[in-house]
This record gives sequence, C-alpha cells and structure tokens, in this order.
Amino acid sequence: MKISLIQPGRNNLKYLKWSYDSIRKNQGNHEVQICVADDFSNDGTWAWCQAMMAKDGAFNAIRNEGPGRLGHTILYDRLVNEVAEHDICMIYHADMYLCPRALDSIEKHLTDKTIVSLTRIEPPLHPDGPEKILLDCGIEPEEFDEDMLLTQIKRLKTKNKTTEGIFAPWAFYKKDFQEIGGHDPLYAPQSKEDSDIFNRFQLNGIKFIQTWEGFVYHMTCRGSRFADGATRNPDGQVFMKNRETDEWLTQNLKATRNFIRKWGHFVKHDTFLKPIIPHKYDVGIILDVNNQELLHALEPWCSNIYCGVGVDLRQNYINKEQPNTIIDLSKKVLPYNNEKNNEILVTVNNKFTQQDFGYIQQLSEILDDSGEPGFHGELGNIIVEIFEKMNTYEKDLIICKKQ
Repeated sequence: MKISLIQPGRNNLKYLKWSYDSIRKNQGNHEVQICVADDFSNDGTWAWCQAMMAKDGAFNAIRNEGPGRLGHTILYDRLVNEVAEHDICMIYHADMYLCPRALDSIEKHLTDKTIVSLTRIEPPLHPDGPEKILLDCGIEPEEFDEDMLLTQIKRLKTKNKTTEGIFAPWAFYKKDFQEIGGHDPLYAPQSKEDSDIFNRFQLNGIKFIQTWEGFVYHMTCRGSRFADGATRNPDGQVFMKNRETDEWLTQNLKATRNFIRKWGHFVKHDTFLKPIIPHKYDVGIILDVNNQELLHALEPWCSNIYCGVGVDLRQNYINKEQPNTIIDLSKKVLPYNNEKNNEILVTVNNKFTQQDFGYIQQLSEILDDSGEPGFHGELGNIIVEIFEKMNTYEKDLIICKKQ
C-alpha cells in the first residue's frame, strides 16, 4: 500500500521526531510518505524538516511563514492537496506512535467509500471510553515504555473485530476528501473541524470502520490545548483537568458556536464516536425583548434572528460577534420588522427561561417527533409556528463552500 501521512505541527518537535521514528520502524512493506506542515514554530521544527527532506526522499514539508498561526484546519488540507503524492492519506498526529502491523490493518479494511481508524491506546489523561484502550506507557517520549506497549499489543488485538467510530488517526481516499471540499475554514485554527467533516463524510455515504487489529499509542494533547505537559500526582496517576490554556478555551467556545450555527445542534455521536446527525430545519427566532445576552445565546441556534426595536441591539451585536465567524451576520441577524420567510418561526419573550432554552436546543428532535405543517402553539414560554413546509437541509452542508 502507498499512503501519505498528514502531520501539521506547531512547537512540538520532540513529538514529531518520536513519531517519525515509530513510522519508519513499523511501516512494514508499505510505501509511506510523511507530510509535515510547520505552523510557524520557533523550536527548530523547520530546520529539522529541511534536514529530513535532504536525507529521506519520502519526507516532505511545508512551512507557514507567519506571523500568525494557521492551525491544522487549514494545514491538513494544504498537505492533502499540495503535498500528498498517494491516493490514500491518513490524518496523523505528532504525538502518535505507529504500532507494528497497523498499516496492514488499514490495507485490509480500506475500500472504496470507506474511512478506517486505528484504535488508540492512551495514558489515563482523559475519561475512558469503549472506543479506546487505557494503558499508561508514558506521557512524554523520554519516559515512553515501548517494551510494555509491544508486549501488551499481542493481548489487545482482536482479530476481525471492527466498530464504526471515526477519529484520528483516520485513513481515507484523497478523492473522497476532495469531493466534499475538505475541512471547513469556519473552524480555523482548530476545534470542531473534525466533527464537521465527519458529519459531511457520513452524509455523503462514507462508511466508517475502526479496526481493533491496528493501533497507535497516543500521548494526547501535545499541541496548544495545555499550557505545559501533563503531571503526575503522588499516586502516579496522570491528569489534565482544568489545565487548558486561555487561548484554547476561547477558540473552543468560538468553534462550538460556529458548529451550532452551521448544523443547528451540538456535536453528537454514539459511544463508539460514530456521528449522530439530527435534521436541520429553517428556523427563524423572533426576539420579542431587547436583551443583548439573550441575543448572544440564541443567535447560533437559528437560520435568522429578528431583533432590535428602537435600539442599537442588532448592530451592536453584529459589531461585537462578527470577528468570531466568517458567516455574514448582517444577513442572519435582521431587524425586528424585517420580512420573515423562514419555514418555522419561534417567538421568544421576556418570560424566557433556561427550560425554554433547552427546548430550542432540542428543537430538531422535537420537530422530528411531533412537528407538522400548520402547527401553531406554545412550547413552554416560547411560541412555535410551522408554515407550509418542513424541509430538512443537513445534506446541503455536505460540500464545503470556501468563503
């Protein structure tokens, strides 16, 4: 199999080196191109990339010259479209150790219109889940217990077992990635871009396969999420809770709001991380109260929101929020008296409660269950009116239209 591994990196050189060594050691008889994007690092990453390109003909790298960070949402796509030489690619993180025969398992399961994920073996930095295996073989390259890992892999392999989750590392045909337009820059520099593209793959008929015969050891979170490395408590346990940087927290909130704007719901998936995609309806919210905080809370949850009677509520909100999204809010946040052409209208008044907000967050499921054209009634303190149509629009989101 010929495969291109896609690895953006920012100031994580020691992990890139560790990951590179594992790939070359354990790639087997496969032809593996390693594609690295240096995102304006200042830790010597680019000098290392230049040295590697000089001695390894299957190592290729590009560099973001800055001064700002692009993030992996953008650099994944640049590597796939500009650098990857093979028809098969795999999104791969710098903090991953490629286990022996993992690529054999990719080759076994990857067919047309499929994406194959390797099973992650991770130290206990995050809660356990049925899609991964917790095993502490170290949280830094210098303490990595390779012998323990290789011994345990023999026990952990389950022949012919597959589930339907999708997460990094995931291998795919380049044509399937390009057919839907790759990652959406709405989420740049990072966060929620993976959930978005997974939704779009699934809606486009891609089947997800997680193999339990192929593994990576994933140290996790070796990028910008945490201010420093993981530490161990006196009992030897590792932990990451409440260690996120302010930069990461701000970007994650921004990306979450943009995901809701696009899809109309929070990220949803089953226990094995296969996406769950509720219907997206054309919902307009009439804000029948001049409240800036309420406008901020409700705006992502609809196609349009109508607000601002005799005050600068609308324009003040647009001026403040527009830097956080590439969606044109002037076309979404409309004057209160603007013509309303949405198929479903929800009116919010000054009696609005947290329970009412819950109804809006679950509106897609409520409409699926009991909505019908011509309905006009109350749901808690909000008024819901459904007109002649209840079209669904999630399939319109499959192709990423770059703005």
